Amino acid sequence: MKLGFIGCGNMATAMIGGIIGKGIVKPEAIMATATKESTIANAKENLHIQGTLDNHEAAVWADLLFLAVKPQYMDEVLKEIRGDLREDQVIVSIAAGKTIAWYEERIGTDKKIVRTMPNTPALVGEGMTGVTPNRNVTEEELSSVCNILESFGKAEVVPEHLLDVVVGVSGSSPAYVFMFVEAMADAAVAGGMPRNQAYEFAAQAVLGSARMVLETKKHPGELKDMVCSPGGTTIEAVRILEKLGMRSSVMEAVKACIDKSRSL
Repeated sequence: MKLGFIGCGNMATAMIGGIIGKGIVKPEAIMATATKESTIANAKENLHIQGTLDNHEAAVWADLLFLAVKPQYMDEVLKEIRGDLREDQVIVSIAAGKTIAWYEERIGTDKKIVRTMPNTPALVGEGMTGVTPNRNVTEEELSSVCNILESFGKAEVVPEHLLDVVVGVSGSSPAYVFMFVEAMADAAVAGGMPRNQAYEFAAQAVLGSARMVLETKKHPGELKDMVCSPGGTTIEAVRILEKLGMRSSVMEAVKACIDKSRSL
């Protein structure tokens, strides 16, 4: 299988690194495009893949073609390559807000299209990707796409109407988590801890807590209660977070993210 990437930014680079690392395909079976020669040179040197400035070359070459450009550039890219696309190709988009119907209107209802929404933890092999195929994609092809996506994290098939929710809950949420880690570290620094050590403690606490949710399958509220001793330090901190509206703020932020994705 030959994989093509239209675009070679951070997300595409993370995906390619995961694919190569898991041995899904060999580096020489991957071709990526970019608008700058320096980007292509870096990809060739660091990932040992093929690279080109010509989107047509990658579109014609690939069996499975990833559209890894920002939503605002997608229409322009599709106009450029739509004559190169084939019915037997699987076309995978990682752009937010662009529906399957939107793609079909531009490249044809006969094309095999898979919408996905990954996130930046793919850079460390801990990505989470929502996946929605159109009716032309076979079960075998969908399984192949999911296998590729799981090379840099987890992937789950969801109905298309939930992909905007995926943007809010996982696509954009690393930014919220980074803010939370930064805020906890700032408080630790205010308490006298060196900054690098504060980041280590805060980040590891978030990582371990997330793993507890995934591995124990316990409700997050139950896990929270396990930490909150009567009259203790943790319940006092929880009281302040509730007083200041932490949960409401997070819910409003995620809702705003979902609404923005739906409007793209």
